[in-house]
Amino acid sequence: MRIVITGAAGFLGSHISEYLVGKGHVVVGMDNLLTGSLDNIERLIGNPKYTFVKHDVTNFIHVPGEVNAIMHFASPASPDDYLKHPIPTLKVGALGTHKALGLALAKKATFMLASTSEIYGDPLVNPQPESYWGNVNTIGPRGVYDEAKRFAEAMTMAYHRYHGVDVRIVRIFNTFGPRMRIDDGRAVPNFITQAVRSKPLTIYGDGSQTRSLCYVSDTVEGLYKLLMSGINAPVNIGNPREMTMLELADTIKRLSKSKSKIVFKPLPQDDPKVRCPDISLAKKELRWAPKMPVEKGLSVTVDYFRKKLK
Repeated sequence: MRIVITGAAGFLGSHISEYLVGKGHVVVGMDNLLTGSLDNIERLIGNPKYTFVKHDVTNFIHVPGEVNAIMHFASPASPDDYLKHPIPTLKVGALGTHKALGLALAKKATFMLASTSEIYGDPLVNPQPESYWGNVNTIGPRGVYDEAKRFAEAMTMAYHRYHGVDVRIVRIFNTFGPRMRIDDGRAVPNFITQAVRSKPLTIYGDGSQTRSLCYVSDTVEGLYKLLMSGINAPVNIGNPREMTMLELADTIKRLSKSKSKIVFKPLPQDDPKVRCPDISLAKKELRWAPKMPVEKGLSVTVDYFRKKLK
């Protein structure tokens, strides 16, 4: 297939690109490099099956020739990024999704939206099934990301119902691995960077809030299985193993052999207290579940950061 990936120079977009090229597909990667980096795709540059186009997808997207699928992954993805770029985050969720869906309609291509566990907000249900509508503060600082993705899901389903576009919606939970940015701002890169640099590990809140970490290779396999399926409704892709932030910090300290202390700071507004996917649908329909043990994935990620921080 010939597949267009928006956000292709980002952490997840670059891993998807490599995976697809490895399977023999032709990939056109697009990114405006707001939070992405060409370093992430350096291994693909020069490959005849890969083309990179620097483009802001909130503007009209033109791709000559046949396109079989569009994977819309463009968006700032960490709280630090979308708090720093609130309006571009809203625009890429709204205008960017509209332009990417327009390309899918014009090319009669399958459209995949990278949605997020953040559409569940600070959930009152745990674990979160796809049927849960969420608990989001629309006017809070995190609302720019949460609502951008919720709007993107609504637009994707509108194009499916009104125009008959073949769509996929993936709700991605806490993916981690090599190529996360050092200054990403999320828990895994924060803790690893602090541990490797022998700085105090900063936990926001009392450390009891939970996340469910899925190694990037597992997430990418789930994305591909969903793309190749016929499922038009949202599907959770993530690891149902829940960890507290304190447990995560202790694990990273041990794996990095760090003697850093753990310090506590106030919890940011609307930070989710729990986060855990119900992956019953993915197991049943995609025959997918994560395989990489979290500790092994964290060990690989610690090694990557150690090299980057030299």
